[in-house]
Parts: sequence; structure tokens; C-alpha cells
Amino acid sequence: MNKTIRDLLAKFGALPVAVDQIEDDADLYATGLSSFASVQLMLGIEEAFDIEFPDNLLNRKSFASIAAIEKTVGLILDSRKVA
Repeated sequence: MNKTIRDLLAKFGALPVAVDQIEDDADLYATGLSSFASVQLMLGIEEAFDIEFPDNLLNRKSFASIAAIEKTVGLILDSRKVA
């Protein structure tokens, strides 16, 4: 999952640094992720993982870092297994 998220971040994030230089817990917004890029990233993640972000997870915190994105996607995938 981490590699897929990093690949999508590289594609949609428009970051001024290489994604492989970003630590999993680094603040992506401080790194240069814009609101527009975060929406593009979200759409890419939804398509890649065949998920839909629920309204309660559509917030800056969910996209704050690679680790946060991974955790959020994991929560969505886990909730799908329960349903």
C-alpha cells in the first residue's frame, strides 16, 4: 500500500521534492502539497484502491502524511470487510 500511495503522490502531488526523499510521517502540506493536489491525490487513491472516502475522513488530517493516508485507506478497507 505504501508504494502505491507514494506512486500516486508522485503523480498527483506536484511536490518540489522527490517522493522517495519524504519520510512516512513528514507533513505533506509543509512539503508543498496544495489543496488542489490533495483532491487529485484523493481521486487517484479512490480509483487505485476502489474505495470512496467518507465525508468524515475528508479532512487535512487524513492527508497530512504518507502514514496518515495509509492509515485512512486501511480504515476504509477494513470497514468494507465488516460491512
